[in-house]
Amino acid sequence: MASEDVVGKRSESAVTTIVNLAEEAKMASEGVKAPSHAAIFSICKSLAAGGIAGGVSRTAVAPLERLKILLQVQNSHNIKYNGTVQGLKYIWRTEGLRGMFKGNGTNCARIVPNSAVKFFSYEEASKGILWFYRQQTGNEDAELTPLLRLGAGACAGIIAMSATYPMDLVRGRITVQTDKSPSQYRGLFHALRTVFVEEGPRALYKGWLPSVIGVIPYVGLNFAVYESLKDWLVKSRPFGLAHDTELSVTTKLGCGAVAGTIGQTVSYPLDVIRRRMQMGGWKNAASVVIGDGKNKAPVEYSGMVDAFRKTVRHEGVGALYKGLVPNSVKVVPSIAIAFVTYEVVKDILGVEMRISD
Repeated sequence: MASEDVVGKRSESAVTTIVNLAEEAKMASEGVKAPSHAAIFSICKSLAAGGIAGGVSRTAVAPLERLKILLQVQNSHNIKYNGTVQGLKYIWRTEGLRGMFKGNGTNCARIVPNSAVKFFSYEEASKGILWFYRQQTGNEDAELTPLLRLGAGACAGIIAMSATYPMDLVRGRITVQTDKSPSQYRGLFHALRTVFVEEGPRALYKGWLPSVIGVIPYVGLNFAVYESLKDWLVKSRPFGLAHDTELSVTTKLGCGAVAGTIGQTVSYPLDVIRRRMQMGGWKNAASVVIGDGKNKAPVEYSGMVDAFRKTVRHEGVGALYKGLVPNSVKVVPSIAIAFVTYEVVKDILGVEMRISD
Protein backbone atom coordinates (compact mmCIF):
# COMPACT_ATOMS: atom_id res chain seq x y z
CA MET A 1 0.00 0.00 0.00
CA ALA A 2 2.84 2.27 0.91
CA SER A 3 4.56 1.40 -2.35
CA GLU A 4 1.42 2.38 -4.28
CA ASP A 5 1.38 5.74 -2.50
CA VAL A 6 4.99 6.30 -3.43
CA VAL A 7 4.33 5.42 -7.06
CA GLY A 8 1.27 7.67 -7.07
CA LYS A 9 3.19 10.57 -5.61
CA ARG A 10 5.99 10.08 -8.14
CA SER A 11 3.49 9.97 -10.99
CA GLU A 12 1.79 13.09 -9.70
CA SER A 13 5.18 14.81 -9.35
CA ALA A 14 6.15 13.85 -12.91
CA VAL A 15 2.84 15.12 -14.28
CA THR A 16 3.26 18.38 -12.34
CA THR A 17 6.79 18.78 -13.70
CA ILE A 18 5.63 18.21 -17.26
CA VAL A 19 2.78 20.68 -16.84
CA ASN A 20 5.13 23.26 -15.38
CA LEU A 21 7.59 22.79 -18.23
CA ALA A 22 4.79 23.13 -20.75
CA GLU A 23 3.61 26.35 -19.10
CA GLU A 24 7.16 27.76 -19.11
CA ALA A 25 7.61 26.82 -22.77
CA LYS A 26 4.31 28.49 -23.61
CA MET A 27 5.28 31.66 -21.76
CA ALA A 28 8.69 31.69 -23.45
CA SER A 29 7.17 31.25 -26.90
CA GLU A 30 4.76 34.08 -26.21
CA GLY A 31 7.65 36.28 -25.14
CA VAL A 32 9.54 35.69 -28.40
CA LYS A 33 7.75 37.76 -30.97
CA ALA A 34 8.46 37.94 -34.66
CA PRO A 35 9.74 41.27 -35.94
CA SER A 36 6.81 43.64 -36.29
CA HIS A 37 5.85 45.24 -39.59
CA ALA A 38 6.89 48.57 -38.10
CA ALA A 39 10.39 47.26 -37.32
CA ILE A 40 10.80 45.80 -40.81
CA PHE A 41 9.53 49.04 -42.36
CA SER A 42 12.00 51.02 -40.23
CA ILE A 43 14.89 48.85 -41.47
CA CYS A 44 13.78 49.34 -45.08
CA LYS A 45 13.60 53.11 -44.59
CA SER A 46 17.07 53.12 -43.03
CA LEU A 47 18.47 51.15 -45.97
CA ALA A 48 16.69 53.47 -48.42
CA ALA A 49 18.17 56.53 -46.73
CA GLY A 50 21.68 55.09 -47.00
CA GLY A 51 21.18 54.14 -50.64
CA ILE A 52 19.85 57.57 -51.61
CA ALA A 53 22.74 59.24 -49.77
CA GLY A 54 25.27 57.16 -51.69
CA GLY A 55 23.67 57.75 -55.09
CA VAL A 56 23.31 61.52 -54.64
CA SER A 57 26.81 62.06 -53.26
CA ARG A 58 28.57 59.94 -55.88
CA THR A 59 26.73 61.41 -58.85
CA ALA A 60 27.60 64.92 -57.65
CA VAL A 61 31.33 64.16 -57.98
CA ALA A 62 31.26 61.61 -60.85
CA PRO A 63 33.69 63.50 -63.17
CA LEU A 64 36.29 63.76 -60.39
CA GLU A 65 35.80 60.09 -59.53
CA ARG A 66 36.54 59.05 -63.11
CA LEU A 67 39.58 61.32 -63.36
CA LYS A 68 40.97 59.92 -60.11
CA ILE A 69 40.84 56.36 -61.44
CA LEU A 70 42.37 57.37 -64.78
CA LEU A 71 45.26 59.07 -62.98
CA GLN A 72 45.78 56.05 -60.73
CA VAL A 73 46.22 53.56 -63.56
CA GLN A 74 47.44 55.57 -66.57
CA ASN A 75 50.51 54.45 -68.53
CA SER A 76 53.53 56.35 -67.17
CA HIS A 77 55.02 56.51 -70.70
CA ASN A 78 51.88 57.89 -72.28
CA ILE A 79 50.67 60.65 -69.99
CA LYS A 80 47.27 62.07 -70.94
CA TYR A 81 46.14 63.49 -67.63
CA ASN A 82 48.53 65.89 -65.88
CA GLY A 83 46.26 67.26 -63.19
CA THR A 84 42.72 67.96 -62.11
CA VAL A 85 41.87 70.91 -64.35
CA GLN A 86 43.82 69.65 -67.39
CA GLY A 87 42.40 66.15 -66.93
CA LEU A 88 38.80 67.31 -66.79
CA LYS A 89 39.33 69.54 -69.83
CA TYR A 90 40.89 66.62 -71.75
CA ILE A 91 37.97 64.30 -70.95
CA TRP A 92 35.48 67.00 -71.96
CA ARG A 93 37.32 67.69 -75.23
CA THR A 94 37.79 64.07 -76.25
CA GLU A 95 34.67 62.39 -74.88
CA GLY A 96 32.20 65.16 -74.09
CA LEU A 97 29.59 65.17 -71.33
CA ARG A 98 29.08 61.42 -71.52
CA GLY A 99 32.79 60.94 -70.87
CA MET A 100 32.56 63.02 -67.71
CA PHE A 101 29.98 60.63 -66.29
CA LYS A 102 31.24 57.39 -67.84
CA GLY A 103 30.87 54.52 -65.40
CA ASN A 104 28.61 56.52 -63.09
CA GLY A 105 25.60 54.31 -63.75
CA THR A 106 27.64 51.26 -62.81
CA ASN A 107 29.12 53.18 -59.92
CA CYS A 108 25.68 54.06 -58.58
CA ALA A 109 24.54 50.47 -59.06
CA ARG A 110 27.38 49.58 -56.71
CA ILE A 111 27.36 52.53 -54.34
CA VAL A 112 23.62 52.53 -53.63
CA PRO A 113 23.56 49.05 -52.05
CA ASN A 114 27.06 49.64 -50.64
CA SER A 115 26.00 52.84 -48.94
CA ALA A 116 22.74 51.33 -47.74
CA VAL A 117 24.52 48.37 -46.16
CA LYS A 118 27.31 50.59 -44.78
CA PHE A 119 25.07 53.08 -42.95
CA PHE A 120 22.73 50.36 -41.68
CA SER A 121 25.64 48.15 -40.57
CA TYR A 122 27.22 51.09 -38.74
CA GLU A 123 24.09 51.78 -36.74
CA GLU A 124 23.56 48.11 -35.88
CA ALA A 125 27.24 47.59 -35.01
CA SER A 126 27.17 50.72 -32.87
CA LYS A 127 24.16 49.47 -30.96
CA GLY A 128 25.79 46.08 -30.37
CA ILE A 129 29.13 47.56 -29.33
CA LEU A 130 27.43 50.09 -27.04
CA TRP A 131 25.37 47.35 -25.35
CA PHE A 132 28.49 45.22 -24.79
CA TYR A 133 30.45 48.25 -23.54
CA ARG A 134 27.72 49.10 -21.02
CA GLN A 135 27.62 45.50 -19.83
CA GLN A 136 31.40 45.42 -19.36
CA THR A 137 31.61 48.76 -17.56
CA GLY A 138 28.36 48.43 -15.61
CA ASN A 139 27.48 51.96 -16.64
CA GLU A 140 24.06 52.10 -18.28
CA ASP A 141 24.63 55.73 -19.29
CA ALA A 142 27.95 55.11 -21.07
CA GLU A 143 28.33 56.50 -24.58
CA LEU A 144 30.41 55.39 -27.53
CA THR A 145 34.01 56.59 -27.46
CA PRO A 146 35.82 57.65 -30.65
CA LEU A 147 37.71 54.33 -30.61
CA LEU A 148 34.48 52.33 -30.37
CA ARG A 149 32.99 54.38 -33.20
CA LEU A 150 36.11 53.57 -35.22
CA GLY A 151 35.49 49.87 -34.61
CA ALA A 152 31.83 50.14 -35.60
CA GLY A 153 32.77 52.03 -38.76
CA ALA A 154 35.41 49.45 -39.64
CA CYS A 155 32.86 46.64 -39.29
CA ALA A 156 30.40 48.52 -41.48
CA GLY A 157 33.05 49.19 -44.12
CA ILE A 158 34.20 45.57 -44.31
CA ILE A 159 30.63 44.25 -44.62
CA ALA A 160 29.63 46.78 -47.28
CA MET A 161 32.87 46.40 -49.28
CA SER A 162 32.71 42.60 -49.30
CA ALA A 163 29.04 42.54 -50.28
CA THR A 164 29.51 44.74 -53.35
CA TYR A 165 33.16 44.18 -54.33
CA PRO A 166 32.63 42.52 -57.77
CA MET A 167 30.63 45.57 -58.86
CA ASP A 168 33.46 47.84 -57.71
CA LEU A 169 35.95 45.86 -59.79
CA VAL A 170 33.97 46.05 -63.04
CA ARG A 171 33.08 49.68 -62.35
CA GLY A 172 36.80 50.48 -62.32
CA ARG A 173 37.31 48.75 -65.67
CA ILE A 174 34.31 50.42 -67.29
CA THR A 175 35.54 53.76 -66.02
CA VAL A 176 39.03 53.54 -67.56
CA GLN A 177 37.97 52.26 -70.97
CA THR A 178 37.52 54.79 -73.76
CA ASP A 179 35.75 54.77 -77.11
CA LYS A 180 39.05 53.62 -78.66
CA SER A 181 39.56 50.68 -76.31
CA PRO A 182 40.02 47.34 -78.14
CA SER A 183 37.13 45.79 -76.24
CA GLN A 184 34.15 47.44 -74.63
CA TYR A 185 32.25 46.39 -71.56
CA ARG A 186 28.70 47.27 -72.48
CA GLY A 187 27.46 47.59 -68.92
CA LEU A 188 27.55 46.20 -65.40
CA PHE A 189 26.12 42.75 -66.08
CA HIS A 190 28.03 42.32 -69.34
CA ALA A 191 31.26 43.20 -67.53
CA LEU A 192 30.52 40.83 -64.64
CA ARG A 193 29.76 38.00 -67.04
CA THR A 194 32.83 38.70 -69.20
CA VAL A 195 35.22 38.75 -66.25
CA PHE A 196 33.63 35.60 -64.82
CA VAL A 197 33.93 33.70 -68.12
CA GLU A 198 37.34 34.95 -69.29
CA GLU A 199 39.19 35.19 -65.97
CA GLY A 200 37.26 32.99 -63.59
CA PRO A 201 35.18 33.71 -60.46
CA ARG A 202 38.23 34.54 -58.32
CA ALA A 203 39.01 37.46 -60.63
CA LEU A 204 35.89 39.22 -59.34
CA TYR A 205 37.69 39.66 -56.02
CA LYS A 206 41.08 40.83 -57.28
CA GLY A 207 42.36 43.55 -54.98
CA TRP A 208 39.91 42.59 -52.22
CA LEU A 209 42.57 42.39 -49.49
CA PRO A 210 43.98 45.93 -49.89
CA SER A 211 40.39 47.12 -50.26
CA VAL A 212 39.41 45.63 -46.90
CA ILE A 213 42.60 46.84 -45.23
CA GLY A 214 42.02 50.30 -46.70
CA VAL A 215 38.34 50.44 -45.81
CA ILE A 216 39.07 49.92 -42.11
CA PRO A 217 40.78 53.31 -41.59
CA TYR A 218 38.74 54.99 -44.34
CA VAL A 219 35.20 54.16 -43.31
CA GLY A 220 36.15 53.76 -39.66
CA LEU A 221 37.67 57.24 -39.49
CA ASN A 222 34.83 58.74 -41.53
CA PHE A 223 32.21 57.63 -39.02
CA ALA A 224 34.39 58.12 -35.93
CA VAL A 225 35.48 61.65 -36.85
CA TYR A 226 32.03 62.71 -38.08
CA GLU A 227 30.09 61.46 -35.06
CA SER A 228 32.72 62.52 -32.51
CA LEU A 229 33.04 65.98 -34.04
CA LYS A 230 29.26 66.42 -33.98
CA ASP A 231 29.09 65.37 -30.33
CA TRP A 232 31.91 67.74 -29.41
CA LEU A 233 30.22 70.65 -31.18
CA VAL A 234 26.89 69.96 -29.45
CA LYS A 235 28.51 69.71 -26.01
CA SER A 236 31.01 72.57 -26.24
CA ARG A 237 29.03 74.83 -28.63
CA PRO A 238 32.04 76.76 -29.96
CA PHE A 239 31.33 79.91 -32.01
CA GLY A 240 27.61 79.32 -31.54
CA LEU A 241 27.61 76.46 -34.09
CA ALA A 242 25.16 74.35 -32.08
CA HIS A 243 21.66 75.30 -30.99
CA ASP A 244 20.49 72.97 -28.19
CA THR A 245 21.22 69.51 -29.61
CA GLU A 246 20.91 70.43 -33.27
CA LEU A 247 23.56 71.38 -35.83
CA SER A 248 22.87 73.28 -39.02
CA VAL A 249 23.23 71.60 -42.40
CA THR A 250 26.28 73.77 -43.11
CA THR A 251 27.97 72.66 -39.89
CA LYS A 252 27.21 69.01 -40.66
CA LEU A 253 28.71 69.46 -44.12
CA GLY A 254 31.85 70.82 -42.45
CA CYS A 255 32.02 67.82 -40.11
CA GLY A 256 31.67 65.49 -43.10
CA ALA A 257 34.38 67.35 -44.98
CA VAL A 258 36.85 66.99 -42.10
CA ALA A 259 35.99 63.29 -41.73
CA GLY A 260 36.41 62.64 -45.46
CA THR A 261 39.75 64.45 -45.66
CA ILE A 262 41.28 62.49 -42.77
CA GLY A 263 39.92 59.11 -43.88
CA GLN A 264 40.97 59.31 -47.52
CA THR A 265 44.47 60.67 -46.78
CA VAL A 266 45.27 57.73 -44.49
CA SER A 267 43.92 55.03 -46.80
CA TYR A 268 44.74 56.44 -50.26
CA PRO A 269 47.85 54.32 -51.12
CA LEU A 270 45.80 51.16 -50.58
CA ASP A 271 43.15 52.52 -52.94
CA VAL A 272 45.78 52.98 -55.68
CA ILE A 273 47.07 49.42 -55.19
CA ARG A 274 43.53 48.03 -55.17
CA ARG A 275 42.73 49.75 -58.46
CA ARG A 276 45.90 48.46 -60.12
CA MET A 277 45.29 44.93 -58.94
CA GLN A 278 41.77 45.11 -60.37
CA MET A 279 43.26 45.76 -63.83
CA GLY A 280 45.43 42.64 -63.56
CA GLY A 281 44.45 39.83 -65.93
CA TRP A 282 42.45 42.14 -68.18
CA LYS A 283 43.92 41.52 -71.64
CA ASN A 284 43.13 45.06 -72.78
CA ALA A 285 44.60 46.78 -69.73
CA ALA A 286 47.98 47.20 -71.46
CA SER A 287 46.56 50.13 -73.40
CA VAL A 288 45.83 51.86 -70.12
CA VAL A 289 48.38 50.79 -67.53
CA ILE A 290 51.67 48.88 -67.74
CA GLY A 291 53.08 46.28 -65.44
CA ASP A 292 56.82 46.90 -65.27
CA GLY A 293 57.02 50.61 -66.01
CA LYS A 294 58.86 50.06 -69.31
CA ASN A 295 56.94 47.80 -71.67
CA LYS A 296 53.31 47.50 -72.66
CA ALA A 297 53.07 44.14 -70.94
CA PRO A 298 50.00 42.64 -69.34
CA VAL A 299 49.50 43.88 -65.82
CA GLU A 300 50.41 41.09 -63.42
CA TYR A 301 50.74 41.26 -59.65
CA SER A 302 51.19 38.18 -57.48
CA GLY A 303 49.57 39.95 -54.54
CA MET A 304 49.18 43.16 -52.59
CA VAL A 305 52.82 43.31 -51.45
CA ASP A 306 54.05 42.64 -55.00
CA ALA A 307 51.84 45.42 -56.33
CA PHE A 308 53.27 47.85 -53.76
CA ARG A 309 56.82 46.76 -54.56
CA LYS A 310 56.50 47.07 -58.36
CA THR A 311 54.70 50.40 -58.17
CA VAL A 312 57.29 51.98 -55.87
CA ARG A 313 60.28 50.43 -57.70
CA HIS A 314 59.32 51.60 -61.18
CA GLU A 315 57.40 54.80 -60.45
CA GLY A 316 58.49 55.94 -57.00
CA VAL A 317 56.62 56.48 -53.76
CA GLY A 318 54.73 59.38 -55.32
CA ALA A 319 52.86 56.88 -57.52
CA LEU A 320 50.99 55.73 -54.40
CA TYR A 321 49.36 59.16 -54.31
CA LYS A 322 48.47 59.50 -58.00
CA GLY A 323 45.08 61.12 -58.31
CA LEU A 324 45.13 62.35 -54.71
CA VAL A 325 44.27 65.95 -55.66
CA PRO A 326 41.09 65.18 -57.65
CA ASN A 327 40.26 62.55 -55.05
CA SER A 328 40.57 65.15 -52.28
CA VAL A 329 38.43 67.58 -54.25
CA LYS A 330 35.94 64.75 -54.74
CA VAL A 331 35.97 63.10 -51.31
CA VAL A 332 35.42 66.22 -49.24
CA PRO A 333 32.05 67.14 -50.81
CA SER A 334 31.14 63.51 -51.44
CA ILE A 335 31.42 62.37 -47.82
CA ALA A 336 29.85 65.60 -46.57
CA ILE A 337 26.90 65.27 -48.97
CA ALA A 338 26.47 61.57 -48.10
CA PHE A 339 26.27 62.14 -44.34
CA VAL A 340 23.94 65.12 -44.60
CA THR A 341 21.71 63.48 -47.23
CA TYR A 342 21.45 60.39 -45.04
CA GLU A 343 20.36 62.40 -42.01
CA VAL A 344 17.95 64.57 -43.99
CA VAL A 345 16.31 61.57 -45.71
CA LYS A 346 15.98 59.73 -42.39
CA ASP A 347 14.38 62.79 -40.84
CA ILE A 348 11.94 62.98 -43.77
CA LEU A 349 11.14 59.27 -43.47
CA GLY A 350 10.76 59.61 -39.70
CA VAL A 351 13.42 57.09 -38.71
CA GLU A 352 14.94 57.48 -35.23
CA MET A 353 18.66 58.09 -35.52
CA ARG A 354 20.16 58.16 -32.03
CA ILE A 355 22.43 55.15 -31.54
CA SER A 356 22.09 55.26 -27.77
CA ASP A 357 18.29 55.09 -27.75
